[in-house]
Amino acid sequence: MIKAQLLLADGRLFNGQSFGAEGEIIGEVCFNTGMTGYQEILTDPSYCQQIVTMTMPHIGNYGISLDGNESNKIQVAGFVIKEETSIPSNWSSRESIGDYLKSQNIIGIKNVDTRALTSHIRDYGAMNGIIST
Repeated sequence: MIKAQLLLADGRLFNGQSFGAEGEIIGEVCFNTGMTGYQEILTDPSYCQQIVTMTMPHIGNYGISLDGNESNKIQVAGFVIKEETSIPSNWSSRESIGDYLKSQNIIGIKNVDTRALTSHIRDYGAMNGIIST
């Protein structure tokens, strides 16, 4: 596993592991409380250039399908999750979420305490952050 970190503008640091592409990305860190719909969230233009944190702990269960996109590409700058399901379980799945992020050069970080991150953002307000692998 490749280590990764999310550093917020106020100095708060969250450690995890890389998934998707490797490198660095800067964006406004926000969160989404949806229990499903991660593919739609990734491709939603309203999240353009943001680092989206998913509060649902298990992401990737049903994989990526051909008909779940809101636009023609991933719009988020980065993606933060607690746990990745690397082997999806759905008949319509074409690839895992990690492979999908990697194919579009999107940096993700997993094994992050997303509850603590969400609470921090809620308490201190939206701020920029950087994901680095």
